Amino acid sequence: MSKKNPNTKSLEQLKRRYYGKKGTAKREELEKGYEDFKLGYMIREARLKSGLTQQELADKVGTTKSYISKLENNIKEVRISTLKKIVEFGLGGNLELRINLG
Repeated sequence: MSKKNPNTKSLEQLKRRYYGKKGTAKREELEKGYEDFKLGYMIREARLKSGLTQQELADKVGTTKSYISKLENNIKEVRISTLKKIVEFGLGGNLELRINLG
């Protein structure tokens, strides 16, 4: 049986300590950055799982390799209509969006 280290903090505790409570400007900026990062990462992982190069995905979607790279590296924001094309036409999946008001 292992004992918990009293110095161990959860991610939520660390975010609260260094960025404040949810709803504060500093915390909202952190959360927005995380969501952007997560989307780029998800596109990249789905592309790799599909066995496609950035160029192949770009060709399927009708865009450029550079644009796909910028999305994956969170340099450029993506429109929902473009994200839908990438997921459906490029990767053969379904895009599901969710709004959580809680």
